[in-house]
Amino acid sequence: MRHLLKALAPIALAAVTLNAAAQDFPTKPITIVVPFAAGGPTDRVARDLAEAMRKPMGGATIVVDNAAGAGGSIGANKVAKAPADGYTLLLHHIGMATMPTLVRNIPFKVETDFEYVGMVNDVPMTLIGRPSLPANNYQELTAWINQNKGKINLANAGIGSASHLCGLLFQNSVKVDMTTVPYKGTGPAMTDLIGGQVDLMCDQTTNTTGQIEAKKVKAYAVTSPKRLSPAALKDLPTLDESGLKGFNVSIFHGLYAPKGTPAPVLKKLNDALQAALKDADFIKKQEGLGAVVVTDKRVQPEEHKKFVAAEIAKWSPVIKAAGVYAD
Repeated sequence: MRHLLKALAPIALAAVTLNAAAQDFPTKPITIVVPFAAGGPTDRVARDLAEAMRKPMGGATIVVDNAAGAGGSIGANKVAKAPADGYTLLLHHIGMATMPTLVRNIPFKVETDFEYVGMVNDVPMTLIGRPSLPANNYQELTAWINQNKGKINLANAGIGSASHLCGLLFQNSVKVDMTTVPYKGTGPAMTDLIGGQVDLMCDQTTNTTGQIEAKKVKAYAVTSPKRLSPAALKDLPTLDESGLKGFNVSIFHGLYAPKGTPAPVLKKLNDALQAALKDADFIKKQEGLGAVVVTDKRVQPEEHKKFVAAEIAKWSPVIKAAGVYAD
């Protein structure tokens, strides 16, 4: 018995130490890793969220670290391999659902190598066209697409990007193959769309709302189940009501921690996240981007995890059928 107690002592001490550390959390800066370049929509969401989470965490310092590359898997892997203490988090978008199929030899498992803290927002997409396109509404666009089969150029922000995935699903839905034109980011793709070098693009509201407001592009529909409230988008029909029943693409953002992060730490992080999602300034900033702050049960870890699993099942066959990969 004495030997058994002696053997168990270090384990008990470690448990006590871990529990104490969890109760005091946080005692040092927290880092939110964004797996994309600074200045992009996910980076903006992360920085707004960091600011909103500081107060409910007692004024903790929360910094954003950009670790871009490989379809978002480099930054995600950085967090998956980080110490499981709650001080390194991941803010990722729909890539959590597409990386398992899209990225070759992915070095982690999305569903088992992370603790799910909770979901942050939904960012709907918009279907837009060059300003010189003759179609002025979705019905006219449908007719134009059918009249120009084999001639249509569909831009995207790069293989595996949100705009690429939305474009694939749109082509599948209208049953018309288009020539996809990948760019290195939304910026150059938008420039060529405005200039008339390409015909169409499906991209998130965070990237398109300003161009729609300025009337630099033609807007045809949104990809959300319901119409959106921002002034520039409120009159746009949904693709579902326009005839593509069930069409629903949103670039959700969620918060994740390394697998094994202590439950008390995860509880503190989730509590702070839920408080941030009710912060008036954060809500206003998200609405300005065309994003919808999550208020339903997906703010809870288990519900968020179920949602991501469903999204993996949704996107895997689309990506496999298109035969695209982000190395």
